[in-house]
Amino acid sequence: MNMIAYCGITCTLCPAYRATQEDDNGARKKVASQWSTLLKTEILPEDINCDGCLSSSGRLFKHCGTCTIRRSNREKGIDNCAHCEEYPCEKLNLFLEQLGMPEIKNTLEAIRSKA
Repeated sequence: MNMIAYCGITCTLCPAYRATQEDDNGARKKVASQWSTLLKTEILPEDINCDGCLSSSGRLFKHCGTCTIRRSNREKGIDNCAHCEEYPCEKLNLFLEQLGMPEIKNTLEAIRSKA
């Protein structure tokens, strides 16, 4: 079953989530290297420990732990942005634009159309 993050990312397809679930240090190293280049910041293999945005385990990728979208959804008590009265907000639009992954918005749109 897929875990959909508050922002619409499919956590279960995320390489950080998968490396954590498989406890694969080689995959952690690869993800850290790729994301360091992509995000233009140093990410270490030990930073790649995540049980998914919706998890209460406390193991989250560094950004997810400080994510304002995640915090907003948790404060509102909603499953993800698709269920928000303010959808799509400026914060979400900026995030999706930065990622350049239209499938994320498609996921939220599909959830919203079923609600």
